[in-house]
Amino acid sequence: MKKAFGFIIILLSLPVLWWISTNIRTEIHAAEAHEKQIASAIHLPEVQPQLPVTLIDQNGNTFSEEYVEWRQPLTLQEIPKIAQEIFIASEDAHFYEHIGFDLSAIVRAVVANSSTNSTSQGASTITQQLVRMRYLSDEKTYERKLTEVFYSYELEKEFDKDAILTMYLNEAYFSNQVYGIGGAATYYFQKPLQELSIAEIAFIAAIPNNPSLYNPLKNFDKTKARQERLLDTLATSGAITKEDANTHKAETITLNVKNKAQSYPMYSTYVLQELKWLVAEKEGYADRLAKTQSEEEKKKIKAQLDNRLKTLFQNGLTIYTALNPDKQANDEKKMTAILGSGKLQAAGAVIDNKTREVVSLYAGKNYEKFGYHRAFQGTRQPGSAFKPLAVYAPFFETTAHTPDSIVSGGSYCVGSFCPQNYGGFKYGDVPIRVAFQYSYNTSALRLLNTVGIDTAFSYLDRFNFRSIVAKDHNYAVSLGGLTYGVTALELADAYTSFIDGSYVQAHSIRKVTAADGTELYSWDSARDQIWSPKTVKNMRSILSDVVTRGTGQGVYSRSNYIGAKTGTTNNYRDYWLAGLNDEYTAAVWLGYDKPQSMERLEDYKIHHQLFNVLLQ
Repeated sequence: MKKAFGFIIILLSLPVLWWISTNIRTEIHAAEAHEKQIASAIHLPEVQPQLPVTLIDQNGNTFSEEYVEWRQPLTLQEIPKIAQEIFIASEDAHFYEHIGFDLSAIVRAVVANSSTNSTSQGASTITQQLVRMRYLSDEKTYERKLTEVFYSYELEKEFDKDAILTMYLNEAYFSNQVYGIGGAATYYFQKPLQELSIAEIAFIAAIPNNPSLYNPLKNFDKTKARQERLLDTLATSGAITKEDANTHKAETITLNVKNKAQSYPMYSTYVLQELKWLVAEKEGYADRLAKTQSEEEKKKIKAQLDNRLKTLFQNGLTIYTALNPDKQANDEKKMTAILGSGKLQAAGAVIDNKTREVVSLYAGKNYEKFGYHRAFQGTRQPGSAFKPLAVYAPFFETTAHTPDSIVSGGSYCVGSFCPQNYGGFKYGDVPIRVAFQYSYNTSALRLLNTVGIDTAFSYLDRFNFRSIVAKDHNYAVSLGGLTYGVTALELADAYTSFIDGSYVQAHSIRKVTAADGTELYSWDSARDQIWSPKTVKNMRSILSDVVTRGTGQGVYSRSNYIGAKTGTTNNYRDYWLAGLNDEYTAAVWLGYDKPQSMERLEDYKIHHQLFNVLLQ
C-alpha cells in the first residue's frame, strides 16, 4: 500500500516538476538573452552625434554654420584638470575606484526611496550617467536602474576610466542644445575651454546637473548659486583652498553667448550643393552615375551618396570657400534694389578671373536658405548669349576667318529651320563683328553650318552644362535654343574660357577638412586649353564691340577691358547678359519664375544695370 501510494505521489508530482523545469529553462533563456542584449548594446558601433559644419570665407572668417546641436569635442588632455576635478568631486568622488556603479550608494538610495515611497534618489556614478546619455531613457524605475548598472559594468570592461571621463565630459548636456564642456565654453563665453577662468569653468559645470533649472540664459542666479556650491566642494576636496574658492565666487561672470552664423544664404546654400558634387566626383559616385542607364541603379547610387554625405556631416566639417563677403553683400543689396517690388526676378554669378573661383552669387529677390536658387537651379533658355560658345568661338577656332571677314545677314534655312533676325529685318553682307554686335540670327546659323553640329558640341561638351541633352544637337543651338537651357552660373563658368582660352570648372570650395583639420577634399586645379590665342583675341574683340556699339551699350566697368553678349528669348521671356572685365567674369538672368513677356521692360535695360553691379 505504501509503495502504491508513493508511486501515485510521484506520478502526480511529474507535471509539477515538468512545469518547474520548463519555467527554469525559460528564465535561463531570458537571462541569456538579456546578457546578449547588454553585450550587443555595448559593442554596437557608436553612433556619432552631428558636429557643426562650418563655412569659411576667403578672409578666413566663419560666415555660416550648419548644426542642430552645438558641440566642440575635446581630448582629456585639452580639458583643464580643474574641470575634471569639479565633475569628479561633485558627481562621483569614487570614480577611479568603483567598477561602474557604487554599491553602497545604491543601497543608501534604495533605503531613502523606500522610506519616501519614490525613486528620486539616483546614486548614479559618472559611468552610469554616461550609459543613460547613450543607451537609456531618463525614466526613474528600478528596472531601468538595474539595466543601467549592468550596462555600466560592461562599459567599464570595454573602456578605461580616462576614456569614460572623456566621453562623459564631451556628451553631457549643457542646455540650449549645447553638448560637451568644450561646446559650453565656446557657446556661453565664445572662448576655448582652456582660456576660461576657474570661476567660468565652475559656472558652466553647474549646468548639467539639471539643465533646465540651471539654464544660465533663463536662471542665471540659480546657475551662479550652484557654481558657488561647486567651488565649496572643490575646497572641501582639497583641489583649491577656501580662500581661492571665495575669490572665484567673487569674480563677475559675464556671458558672451554665441549666435549661430547664418550669413549669405545665397552663397552658403550653393556651397553645400557643390560639396555634394565634390564628394560625388572624388569618391566615384559621379562616374558610376554617368556609366549606368538604369534608373533603378541611379536611384540606388544617389541614395548611397546621400548616406555618405550624412556621415560626413555627422563627423563635422570645415569648408573653406572663395566667398568675397563685401562683394556678396553689395551685390545682394544693389540687385534687390534694382528689381524693386513685384515678381520680377534675377539670378547672377561672379567668378574671379585669376583663381576661377565663384566669389558672389545672386539667387533671387527675397531668397530664403535652401529655397529655389535661381543662380544654379534656374535653368532657362540662354538666347543669343549662347552664340559666343556655340557658334563664334568654334568658328574662329576651326577656320582662318577674323572678325572682319564677311558673312551674310540675309534669309537662310537649314532644312526646315528658318530663323529670322530681330524685328524680321534682312541684311546683306556684313563683317562678322557687326553680325555679332547686333546679334543677327541668320548669320549665326550660317556660321554654325560651316562649323558643323558635331564640331560645335565637341567644344560645348567640355564645359559644365548639366542640362544639355542629346536632342540639343541641332541647329537651334545657333540661337541658344535648348531643351532645358542653362543657369547663370553655368554660363559665367563657360565664359571664363574667354579670359585666356583655358578652362577649369569654377568652384566656390577651396578645400574641405575634417573636425581634426585633416584635408578631405579639394577640386583639381589643372586647366584645359579650349581656345587658341587667336580665337581668344577675336572673341574678346567682338565681345567688346557689343558693349561699345552693339546691344550691350549701357554696360560699363572701371577696368581697361570689358566685353559682353546679350540674349533675349522668344516673346521676351528671358533677358541675359554675360561677359567679363579685367577682374571678373559674370552672367545675369532677368525674368519671372513663371515665364511671361517682358517686352515693356526692354527699354529700361534692367539686366544691364544688374550686370554692372556684378562687374564692380
